[in-house]
Amino acid sequence: MPAEIILDVRDLRKSYSASTGAFERGGSDSKHRTMAVDGITFSVERGETLGIVGESGCGKTTLARILLRLIEPDSGEMRFRDQDWRRAHGAELRALRRRIQMVFQDPVASLNPRMRVGAIVGEPLAIHEPQLSRSQRRERAAEMLDDVGLGADVLDRYPHEFSGGQRQRIGIARALILRPELVMADEPVSALDVSVGAQILELLDRLRREFSLTLIMISHSLPVVAQLATRVAVMQAGRFVECGPAEQVLHAPQNPYTQALIAAVPEIPA
Repeated sequence: MPAEIILDVRDLRKSYSASTGAFERGGSDSKHRTMAVDGITFSVERGETLGIVGESGCGKTTLARILLRLIEPDSGEMRFRDQDWRRAHGAELRALRRRIQMVFQDPVASLNPRMRVGAIVGEPLAIHEPQLSRSQRRERAAEMLDDVGLGADVLDRYPHEFSGGQRQRIGIARALILRPELVMADEPVSALDVSVGAQILELLDRLRREFSLTLIMISHSLPVVAQLATRVAVMQAGRFVECGPAEQVLHAPQNPYTQALIAAVPEIPA
């Protein structure tokens, strides 16, 4: 039985204009295009974890923002469950948005400090399921907070009362309360201590299994990606230079750039 493709991306491109300076082309200012995403093609199967790894500035965050429809690509195709995700608008876009959610890098900046935790976690329900009463949203939020290792007693507290790891758990609860099919995590543990980050990665993997999620993990850290990914894509200068099963890419890399990245890491988890 063929694998079920949940996200199919073809030839995505995104460029930005950049000044070349006053001393080029006869001393006059000129502009050229810098390619942030340069012909990216890949697909994600239902239930897998795709790790996208690369150094800062390689285009990972731009790619994530395109995949979430936060910015538009210059060209290319994106299909979610064979629906045109790139060109969806109106009711179709809203329906698709609830099925694709995000866990953000900074657990402090991503939570509104003036909102109580119950309201933060329940906010997606208020947007996508307006027929629910306030008490129903609160009940669902309590259940989701319990799933991420926080109890219902945190509903009326504010984000500043929690540690960084606890705030990231709140962010994960908010992302999962709509029961999405695809979750993107952009550097979800880079702002956390190593031990706390390991707990968050374990939590994401457990929730992936329990909720039948498909996960895209974006990180600059090969050890982080190695802990969760079933497949790994290595990104350099806007392109995927290597993509394949995690075991192959991490332990028998073919591309010189991938080999250099791995050589710079003391140890890759088996």
